[in-house]
Amino acid sequence: MWNPDREGTPKRARPNSLVDGFCTPEKRAVPWQAADPGGLHPQYWDAEQLCDFLRRSGFEDPDLLRRFRENKITGSALSYLTETHLEEMGIGAVGLRLNLLDCLRKLGQNGADIMKVFNDPIHGHIEIHPLLVRIIDTPQFQRLRYIKQLGGTYYVFPGATHNRFEHSIGVGHLAGRLIRALGERQPELKINQRDILCVQIAGLCHDLGHGPFSHMYDGKFIPLARPGLKWKHEKASVQMFEHLIESNKLRPVMEYYGLNLSEDMDFIKEQIAGPMETNSGSSSWPYRGRTEEKSFLYEIVANKRNGIDVDKWDYFARDCHHLGIQNNFDFQRFLKFARVCQVKNKKHICTRDKEVGNLYDMFHTRNCLHRRAYQHKIGNIIETMITHAFLKADPYIRIKGSGGKEYKISTALDDMEAYTKLTDDIFLKILHSDDPELGEAQEILHKIECRELYKYVGETQPGDEEITKEEYDGLSAEIAASKPVTCSQDMELKAEDFIVDVINMDYGMKEKNPIDNFHFYCKADITHAIKITKEQVSNFLPEKFAEQLIRVYWKKTDEKSLDVARKYFVQWCIDRNFTKPPDGDVIAPELTPMKPNWNVAEDDEKPGLSHHSEALKSKTRLFKD
Repeated sequence: MWNPDREGTPKRARPNSLVDGFCTPEKRAVPWQAADPGGLHPQYWDAEQLCDFLRRSGFEDPDLLRRFRENKITGSALSYLTETHLEEMGIGAVGLRLNLLDCLRKLGQNGADIMKVFNDPIHGHIEIHPLLVRIIDTPQFQRLRYIKQLGGTYYVFPGATHNRFEHSIGVGHLAGRLIRALGERQPELKINQRDILCVQIAGLCHDLGHGPFSHMYDGKFIPLARPGLKWKHEKASVQMFEHLIESNKLRPVMEYYGLNLSEDMDFIKEQIAGPMETNSGSSSWPYRGRTEEKSFLYEIVANKRNGIDVDKWDYFARDCHHLGIQNNFDFQRFLKFARVCQVKNKKHICTRDKEVGNLYDMFHTRNCLHRRAYQHKIGNIIETMITHAFLKADPYIRIKGSGGKEYKISTALDDMEAYTKLTDDIFLKILHSDDPELGEAQEILHKIECRELYKYVGETQPGDEEITKEEYDGLSAEIAASKPVTCSQDMELKAEDFIVDVINMDYGMKEKNPIDNFHFYCKADITHAIKITKEQVSNFLPEKFAEQLIRVYWKKTDEKSLDVARKYFVQWCIDRNFTKPPDGDVIAPELTPMKPNWNVAEDDEKPGLSHHSEALKSKTRLFKD
């Protein structure tokens, strides 16, 4: 019979019923405790701190402790210490050696140090460091479970159910894989445990600042709700990271695992959002977290030089998996060939020269994902409708933040306590609200639910000169004023019924080729970094690396007004000297002949083919009999 006064673990109570017996036991979280008075992880103890621990554990012999000091046995050596080592140190008694090893192994098996295993559909079973687990198990990080990775794209691709939560864990994992691969391949880089943890934390927390429906919030909603505000989700990620650490009292935990917060907090934030504003321009090296000697560390999570980073690797693989689209980029090969080479006075991550094609495949994959999914015409219009609903609901939404102050959807980003509560869930809160002031917003969201969407009018591209941001607001009025000369309809179209979506497509660096900012090494000399031009790779690679698409939508759903809107759109394309819409000859056959350069001859009528056609006719006549 169990004695309640006896030390030990009590037996689990017998279930009251058969059903209770099949229930999963409730998980019990063990509170974190430091293993020494100084609050430092044993791995980072020096010889004196280790001796202090042994003294407190009953090994008080001064001669024994002296041997540990003389041999400079520190916390980092504990996992490698064997009985043979203790014997070589002059500790003769077998029993003493065994007791010492038992004590030190128990120290190394501290429950707080156990790596947690996550089963990820993309990367398989991955191990997560306990410090990262502490960050994951916070309300600020768990918030990412409720923000769709691809926003409104889920309404077009039903498999795109994944969230920012699992993507962030994947980026943290890949960041650890890349930095460890570099450290193992090149010990001279002196990558330490602090570097590894900081890079992983940055990967884990790089998307903390995303708002509802991910890029819809910072790309569509905020520019309309707060025009003139220069805000990006990376800025909010840094603010949310600071809030996460402070509100969950994680500073002692970070120090326990060996982080130097005066440097490492800056390093983590710089990896997410770039150089700190207070330090930019003050010197040739704008970063404070790490010196130029470790400049390559800033190219792992968010690579500002060329965009080749683990963030893309994860979302390529993850998005393709959930969208049902083939991923042509193999990041595993990059990991195998990645090296750090000196380029002038900085160190950069490079790969083998033969991998240049794989990198072009990476950016081609990015372009394909944008064309087929991220910029899908229906996905974009759904996000536009959600944005319109949020704008109408914004004045009436109240989100309580720090100090009891209330914020709106558009202002919650000013207070991280309020922002923590803002997720995709706001869609359903508006839709199912009893507040009559939300009626207009509810009507738009109800139309999305019933698939009564704004209608697609057409797509075109500008000529030699792209449309500037300053022109965006006036485009709807231009189309409404572009009445075709052949139009017999008396219907007058209003500018507010048109929606013009200007999409800038590129390889991540506007009109530049990102591979021009990347270096390679050859098998003959793995320390020498070189550049490889596009012409050295293939003639099939793109000539241009950026283009602009213009899509037009119509808010009304009746076919009569939509037909007229399409003719106005084609006339506008003629007036602006834009490309002919792909379906221009179908929706406005009376207008397209009016534009000479739109009337492309059939293949057998093209001047360049006339001689070839005559030759074929002659050949036919020659061999007819």
